[in-house]
Amino acid sequence: MRSKRKRFTAEFKGKVALAAVRGDRTAGELAAAFGVHANQVAQWKKQLLVGASAAFTSERTAIDGEREERESELYAQIGKLQVELNWLKKKVASHG
Repeated sequence: MRSKRKRFTAEFKGKVALAAVRGDRTAGELAAAFGVHANQVAQWKKQLLVGASAAFTSERTAIDGEREERESELYAQIGKLQVELNWLKKKVASHG
């Protein structure tokens, strides 16, 4: 029978990663203290460092990006509808 894989909460991962970033203990020491593999400690530390910039990213930037994306979709839809409308006008005029 296979053992079930351990799942760790985001809070736990953050705690381990912060301890690793502090640098006062080795990955092996942290692994033993938290009951995880040393490679996992290194991976969580890397994820924390890579994702840290997101904490300082302006919420406004994300909102603006989403708005621009939505506007782009809407303008594309408007263009498609205008083409369809013009086609229908021509079709009606040629049959009328």
